Amino acid sequence: MKHHSKSALLVINCLQGGGAERFVLTLGQGLYELGFEVHIVRFKPLIEYEINPNLNYHLIRYKPYKLIPSITVRDKLFTAALDRYVLSKIGQPAIVLSNLDRADNVLSHSRLPNIVNVIHNTISLEYKFDEIKNIAHIKSKLIDIYSKHPCVCVSRGVMNDFVENLGDITPITAIHNPIDQKAVQKLANAFVPKSQNYKYQNYIIHVGSFKEAKRHDILLNAYAQTDQSMPLLLLGQGKHKKDMEQLAIDLGLKDKVVFLGFCENPYPFIKHAQFKILTSDWEGFAIVIAEALALGTPVISTDCPSGPKELLPAANLMPKGDTDAIAAKLRQAMQNPKQFYAEFDEELLPTVIAQKYLDFSQNI
Repeated sequence: MKHHSKSALLVINCLQGGGAERFVLTLGQGLYELGFEVHIVRFKPLIEYEINPNLNYHLIRYKPYKLIPSITVRDKLFTAALDRYVLSKIGQPAIVLSNLDRADNVLSHSRLPNIVNVIHNTISLEYKFDEIKNIAHIKSKLIDIYSKHPCVCVSRGVMNDFVENLGDITPITAIHNPIDQKAVQKLANAFVPKSQNYKYQNYIIHVGSFKEAKRHDILLNAYAQTDQSMPLLLLGQGKHKKDMEQLAIDLGLKDKVVFLGFCENPYPFIKHAQFKILTSDWEGFAIVIAEALALGTPVISTDCPSGPKELLPAANLMPKGDTDAIAAKLRQAMQNPKQFYAEFDEELLPTVIAQKYLDFSQNI
């Protein structure tokens, strides 16, 4: 492969469906448009997104190294192999962006230059600092990882939480996730749900994995308090999906709540929804909110410690974990969805965000 004078490397465990994975592909496109040769290195073969032909993809399998009992030795050996591969196949990148904990652990041992950790989640909530007993040990480990390189947090809330819990351990800033509005709009026009054997028209949409943070249980209980005049469509997979299907039955919502599973292109469903709802206890940035705004879809969301309040007016927010308040906001939105419309911020476009990453990396 020809080495390029301006190459960017984005490292992530895999390209399975998720916000961080989408971030990597979208920011990669932004860097490409700024003239970079962009490389994505992943450790697992899983891919659930359409591959962008403008980007270069590499697979360096982590799984064989799991036979090594010591995690530290394992990661150091794997990192050495990663460094050799990058320098021989790609060359020295102008910027290296590490995404999510597996990549962060690995690259904390790397000798590659210009590494920046992208912090996608609110650390204190992701690691449940309020619940675990060996908090000092966990914090010490995280400090060891994240003090090695500068960090970019995907929202101000994530950054404030990081500094509050880990201290002023490294150069840090907040840069929102990129949203490719034109690409999202194009994908949203791929089909119209009601014309594809879907009977749903005036519906509410929720997009997100069935995991604890998303609080589908609160969403279903709140929805049960409304008149259910609009069906509720749930897009996503996850370990709690079967439990939520049973909860919907227990609440008498079997004919009102539709579990659509994972959809590679959720945007037509978002575009044609009356409004989108998010009931999470925590988010890093809440990319699904920004994408809904890019499509002109109204949004209501819980007021997580980070993310939603940086994208939505106060009137669109609900107290997290408050089923009654969420039910009340749902009823308002079902009566008049347009009152929760909000403008899309063009500062989120990929080239703008990519330039902010480059500026931060170069100015340290």
